[in-house]
Amino acid sequence: EIDPETYVDTLTVGERQQLEILRLLWLGARVLILDEPTTGISSLQRDKLFATLRILVAKGMSVIFVSHKLEEVEGLCGRVAVLKQGRLVGEARPPYKTADLVKMMFGKVVQPDQRVNTCQTEIVLEVNDLSIEDYRLHIRGVSVQLCRGEVIGLAGMEGSGQRQFLQTLGGLIRPVGGALILEGKNLVGKPYKTFMDSGIAFMPAARLEEGLIPGLTLTEHFILVEEQPGFFIKKTKVQNVTNQRIKDFSIRGMPETRIEALSGGNQQRALLALLRTPLCLLLMEHPTRGLDIESTIWIWGKLKERCRQATSIVFISSDLDEIIRYSDRILVFFGGRVSQPVISATTTAEELGHLIGGKGWQPSPV
Repeated sequence: EIDPETYVDTLTVGERQQLEILRLLWLGARVLILDEPTTGISSLQRDKLFATLRILVAKGMSVIFVSHKLEEVEGLCGRVAVLKQGRLVGEARPPYKTADLVKMMFGKVVQPDQRVNTCQTEIVLEVNDLSIEDYRLHIRGVSVQLCRGEVIGLAGMEGSGQRQFLQTLGGLIRPVGGALILEGKNLVGKPYKTFMDSGIAFMPAARLEEGLIPGLTLTEHFILVEEQPGFFIKKTKVQNVTNQRIKDFSIRGMPETRIEALSGGNQQRALLALLRTPLCLLLMEHPTRGLDIESTIWIWGKLKERCRQATSIVFISSDLDEIIRYSDRILVFFGGRVSQPVISATTTAEELGHLIGGKGWQPSPV
């Protein structure tokens, strides 16, 4: 479905991934090494990818599939090799036992946290008849209320409008109509700094491109976000803050470590450590993209701590299980249309998958 005339830098993550695989096949590759290939794509795109890989394997090609998602590994692979800190710690063949794979990965059995409801009754954000336009699609008439401490997940195929909606909530895109009322104040038309000063933070999926600054150390990042009294940086205070944040967020790096030298998981932890406290609204794109189950559980533990401190969260994820587990309500996007809020506790990944695919929609959007 990719338009051949489209510039690559305008493609979504999922579309770029499709293009990359097409290019390799066109070049005649016989061995495909796929590193986290389902990151940033929807469940429907994942199913298509897996069906394609099975066809290629049946034709004699070899596929090495790198993933932290055990259900994908178990459903696709004929053999699993578990690596830990650069060493092969074990292998397995079907039928797989998930607990055994997890134990090989982490040396212990890791259990996901139980669902925690931090939602309060007070409404903190009202989205009224919001309309957004860009060159790819139009989003019309979105209305939803967000309570303090509530978590809303945004589901949909890449390019369906959820990123534009999230950026509009963060003041990065100006809507063409409607209202964004945060704690009684309409923010439509206000500059990005007003959104920040109102307690809204945006955490992008592109860590090094949009969230962090390559070439700068961890210490220099904390200097940028911490308010400095006067014109001079107090070196001792900055060092203490950096060491404390590294400890609190379990970042595997030193104060002088450049941000691009950190792993993806540690870059994500650094992004969380850079967020201000307190926050009214936290907006996130794929907060656990490419992370293993232990890191995912840890990050959501930190996020739920913020919810208990009255921060509301709106996030995008291509992992439907993550959306269902950690959201209170879900908005599904399909070609610029937005569903009525779905209660996550009473829905399934299959039901969400149908909505993402355009089935079972109400006659009119929210």
